Amino acid sequence: MTHELYSDRCAAQVAAFFLYKAGGKLTILKLMKLMYLAERLSLQRYGEPITHDSLVSMPHGPVLSMTLNHINGMIDSSSGGWDEWISDRENREVSLVDPSMIRSPEQDLLVLSETDLEILDETWDRFGHMSASQLRNFTHDHCAEWQDPHGSSIPIDYRSLFKAFGFSSEKTDALIERIEGYRSLANAFSTTP
Repeated sequence: MTHELYSDRCAAQVAAFFLYKAGGKLTILKLMKLMYLAERLSLQRYGEPITHDSLVSMPHGPVLSMTLNHINGMIDSSSGGWDEWISDRENREVSLVDPSMIRSPEQDLLVLSETDLEILDETWDRFGHMSASQLRNFTHDHCAEWQDPHGSSIPIDYRSLFKAFGFSSEKTDALIERIEGYRSLANAFSTTP
């Protein structure tokens, strides 16, 4: 799966939303589960991802792969991206670089659409009270696309995800075609001199 549409600015603002809701700090595991569940809900409801990140099964459940790489300091941040919003990990937690950057998500997380913010609000309302281990267990039990990778990782493709939602093969094909169309368009613009 290619990820021409992935933006660490968008992923950072999704993370910042949940950190803002949590009072500025979350464990990495809880943040990853909330971000995955929001991406999943957006795909289920609208057939559109928020971050366009790679979905991956890992031992503690499904995650957003490139976002986890940002958290782990494995990839560089773009201007206005991850490093400007989210602190380096410390004691299995991340926090907002500067909590005063966000007066409200609607005012300051401007990469996110109104629909994105609705999905994030709904995800927080449903899962924000759960602990990291409760969220891990929830994703193991309720995300049929997750497979135990036995200490490694396994990519989760959109077809598996849409199958887990119970979508018909026709709807799945149409959604995948639309997402691939966005990627082709992004590729065309990124290769233009």
